[in-house]
Amino acid sequence: MSGSGEIPPMLQSQLAQLQQLKAQLEAVARQKMQVEALLKDSESALTELEKLDDNSVVYQNVGELMIKVGKEEVKGDLSEKKETYDLRQKTLERQEERVQKKYQQLQQQLREALGAGQQTMGA
Repeated sequence: MSGSGEIPPMLQSQLAQLQQLKAQLEAVARQKMQVEALLKDSESALTELEKLDDNSVVYQNVGELMIKVGKEEVKGDLSEKKETYDLRQKTLERQEERVQKKYQQLQQQLREALGAGQQTMGA
């Protein structure tokens, strides 16, 4: 007889936790990709801004409008955004590492528990 009724409640709980950790890992990975794209955009914009001379006209999106602003003001805003994205990226990397470690540990515990269960059933 095979069925989920034969799986002990503790293993069922661990399997559910493993699924939650996997979903969390996927969500963190998506967030990290988004932040990496924003960071890359900010770095690219800063690089292009550096190529401009100080008298160049610069516009910045503010909602639905494009407003003429000073180069240094835009540079400051972009630098702040870049720092924020960089910090967020590092935070997500640490979070991803912690969740990945928990996932691997729980996966190993489940393997051992299932392996021990198969050995006792085979005896």
